[in-house]
Amino acid sequence: MKKRIILGTLLTTTTSLMALDAAHAFLYKDPRVMGMGGASVAVGGYSTAVFSNPAGLTEIKKDHGFVIELLGVGATGSEQIMDFADDLGDAEDDTAAIADVISKYNGEHFHIDVSNYSSISKNSDAFAWSIGLLAATDVNLEPHSNSADGFLETSSRGYAGVILGAAKPFETGIGRIDVGMSFKYITQQSYEGALQAADIVKDSDEILDTLRDKFERKTSGFGVDLGVTYRPFENSFWHPAIGASVLNMGSMDMDNNYGQQPMTVNFGVSITPEVPILDKLVIAVDYLDAFNANEIRTYTYDDQGEIVYVDDVESDMMKRVCVGMGMGLIDSKYFSTQINVGMYQGAYTAGLDMTLTLLKLNLATYEEQIGTGGVDTPDRRYMVQLGLGW
Repeated sequence: MKKRIILGTLLTTTTSLMALDAAHAFLYKDPRVMGMGGASVAVGGYSTAVFSNPAGLTEIKKDHGFVIELLGVGATGSEQIMDFADDLGDAEDDTAAIADVISKYNGEHFHIDVSNYSSISKNSDAFAWSIGLLAATDVNLEPHSNSADGFLETSSRGYAGVILGAAKPFETGIGRIDVGMSFKYITQQSYEGALQAADIVKDSDEILDTLRDKFERKTSGFGVDLGVTYRPFENSFWHPAIGASVLNMGSMDMDNNYGQQPMTVNFGVSITPEVPILDKLVIAVDYLDAFNANEIRTYTYDDQGEIVYVDDVESDMMKRVCVGMGMGLIDSKYFSTQINVGMYQGAYTAGLDMTLTLLKLNLATYEEQIGTGGVDTPDRRYMVQLGLGW
């Protein structure tokens, strides 16, 4: 039980345990988007368009008026995270038993995150806008047994901020062009280091003191995002769209700590054909981070036994391709549902979005490829989000 409490405390205090390699940088993953393979640059329609292409705010339905999403608490976990937590909890205060658990899961990657993005948005005839508040904890775990008792390497963050976005459509002789911009301010605490098996048998307060003293880094950053979506045949059967965005212009490097947000250039295309039996059908393809700004962080020890890291360019094209399809079955005043499928980083995704009056439920699964392309570790993750909205 004590180890379960420790893992929970690590989560709530924004301390995570990750290691070997990092995933592509992100601030928020919307389960409605991840179920569709993460493809959203040329789609939009949600307040969370500010995280991929702020021009997508123009696709928020005007007849919905003010769109308010509150207490949208979401959680994401790796496939075996509960098994790992249970085994670690059963080990109690026995260093040898903890070492056995670490050996059992040696080299496997675990991920937990808890997030809340609450927002208010509106799409009017003049322009669309959105204001959102983000709070999240990103927790990762990777045990290693290549020492006397083994250890858990760490890289983690807890962060919060405000995001303001606006977009405006322009009717031209060659089609509709939507232009969007968003501003964000993020403050975070990040942790990068390692816990030995002997450290884990300490009281949770001592563990947290160790983590804070050795690894805590506080930083903040301001970013600007620009986006555009071109809709050449808005009134055609296919409703094609082409999108592009430049994200994280500004001081989002966060002093090169874990959680930094590199400036990325992203492209996407989508079609929304009119299918009589469906409320909505959208098919989208994205290519993210076109100029390979994301770097993969690898952790090692220096001669003094301290954790150090090296950032390497990660250029695996498959990690940048997102393909998705969303099938809206019903969209009424009191009930709506949509089924999503797709491909993200070469693996399948799936999701279900449901709204019942004020209650919203979003489910999704996707697989993150952790590594540099040649030695990726697949990490299948499951997402659930429950919130209020109208």
